[in-house]
Amino acid sequence: MTSIPAQPDISMLTHVRRTTRLALPLIAGNIAGMGMNFVDTVMAGRLGAVSLGAISIGGAVLSAVFLFVMGVLMSITPSVAQLDGAGYRLRSGRVTRQGLWLALAMTVLMWTTLRSASGLLQVMNVDAQLVPVALDYLRAVSWGAPGICLLLVLRYFSEGCGYTAPTMYLGVLGIAFNVPLNYILIYGKLGFPAMGAVGCGWATALVFLLQMLIMAVWIAVRPEYRRYHLFARFEWPNWYRLRELLIIGLPIGTMIFVEGSLFVGAALLIGSLGAVPIAAHQIAINFSALCYMIPLGLAGAMTVRVGNALGRGMSLEAMRASRAGMLMTLATQSVTASLMLLAPAWIISWYTNDQTIAALAVSLLGLAAIFQFPDGLQAAAAGALRGYKDTRWPMIYTVIAYWLFGMPVGWWLTFRGDWGAAGMWAGMIAGLGVAAVLLGFRLWRISHAQSSAYG
Repeated sequence: MTSIPAQPDISMLTHVRRTTRLALPLIAGNIAGMGMNFVDTVMAGRLGAVSLGAISIGGAVLSAVFLFVMGVLMSITPSVAQLDGAGYRLRSGRVTRQGLWLALAMTVLMWTTLRSASGLLQVMNVDAQLVPVALDYLRAVSWGAPGICLLLVLRYFSEGCGYTAPTMYLGVLGIAFNVPLNYILIYGKLGFPAMGAVGCGWATALVFLLQMLIMAVWIAVRPEYRRYHLFARFEWPNWYRLRELLIIGLPIGTMIFVEGSLFVGAALLIGSLGAVPIAAHQIAINFSALCYMIPLGLAGAMTVRVGNALGRGMSLEAMRASRAGMLMTLATQSVTASLMLLAPAWIISWYTNDQTIAALAVSLLGLAAIFQFPDGLQAAAAGALRGYKDTRWPMIYTVIAYWLFGMPVGWWLTFRGDWGAAGMWAGMIAGLGVAAVLLGFRLWRISHAQSSAYG
């Protein structure tokens, strides 16, 4: 007869502390990583509305592809966390080696897609003056695909083992590399030609490659990783293990892609309204995305905590950890929403001095404040569900929420209700709200079902 592990009664404050310890480096790393896009937006924004709009369009396409790849490779984190919790550290290394093969496949997909985006921009009727610059930006950044795909596997392996600090270090290093590279390539310094917005793409590609190399060296030399023997041997692809990763990862990738494609679709549709609306949208969505790094970091910590607890057979601990994460997310989103409502002009001054763009951006930031709550809560619920390796139904829920509800509402308000860019923001809020409700209910059901045997 299998014995049932004792379920310790850990206080909510202890859960908050443990989640915070894991989440803070992830939040810092995510903010620093997002800071690269912030730096691109600010530096390219000084070149005018066309450059800022092109970065918005190109960045939206890049984000959609990146989010799918990231989601597929995110299967590494719960797999490693559960194995590590159960004490199977050599198996954690084997799973990650298979993840590296998966990353190579994702590299081919990402490189090809980024270099084939012209048809998409034409279908979405993006302003003609933005298209050439956006395409050149995407072709440049495509060369960073090997770096980012391999980096993600190494990062998720480290996070699954409970070592989240490298994510923070790499994020800070990314900005440290990105600022001078942008300056050199955008404005033409040290003998390089002035590439304008396209220089942001080349700088981003180089940063991805440098981050990947640094992370590989870090794992190879740091003693805490030696027990996993990640680089101890070479392995050919194992289709059984790859299939296990894909069963978890493809729904995550689809789910994140569906969410990301809502934002891409919104940017492309707003891009058809002209350079000023898309520039204002870029400011609001860029700052919102910067704030989103907080619940995204909490979601990553929730994945690790839930997965590790389940690996140790502690299902009550997993449920309470997910509950603490949801409450923490609600608190952090209240802070960012208040900032957007109380200081919109100050935020916008970081991005532009153009009063026409700024006036529209102020109204969009008001909607972004509402946006914070459903966006953060759906991210946190999804993170906890990944710890349970529950990914299929969350994928279905997001398709319903974003593309059967959010996008139609946004399109109708924008082009039939004459709301302009604000219409797409209202649609995004509606879609995220539906997702937050559906994913929150799913998390409640899964966590209570697994813990019911323990009272």
